[in-house]
Amino acid sequence: MKRTLKVVVTGPFGAGKTEFIRNVSEIDIVTTERKVTTREKQIKAETTVAMDFGRLTVGRNILHLFGTPGQARFEFMWDILSKEMHGFIILVDSTDKKSFAQAKRLIGLFTEDHEVPFVVAANKQDLKGALRPSEVRRSLGVGADVPVLGCVSVEPESVKSVLVQLAQMIVWIG
Repeated sequence: MKRTLKVVVTGPFGAGKTEFIRNVSEIDIVTTERKVTTREKQIKAETTVAMDFGRLTVGRNILHLFGTPGQARFEFMWDILSKEMHGFIILVDSTDKKSFAQAKRLIGLFTEDHEVPFVVAANKQDLKGALRPSEVRRSLGVGADVPVLGCVSVEPESVKSVLVQLAQMIVWIG
């Protein structure tokens, strides 16, 4: 029998959440990307304003992937999307150490009200200057019980390996 699991993919602005979901979803993703109208438009042209949604089958589990907006002005969606989640992924741009403060804040917010497993995905490992997962772990201050995994969100196999790790943690706990 298949089990449906709700997985939230969150992280700072520009971490790669939409690409993460897009590159593994078995369905066309539902996305709410809009043109960036703030100073962040120098970083990228579009941003998620409500959520991204995709689906991936991992073994006997169907993962419903909910991507959050990265900008704090849309943080009301974080609480909405995290309701009844089975686990979450903190996606960080491992080339952008300045964004780690927001990633730490997200870890605090998501673990404060939800006792579910999570992993940190150190994205953009293919880029020059990317911090290794061990360096990301130290920078975020997460314990040894939290997997910090290297990831390249534009490579489906890389994304799947992160999702498989989280799904195993959820099923083992659940």
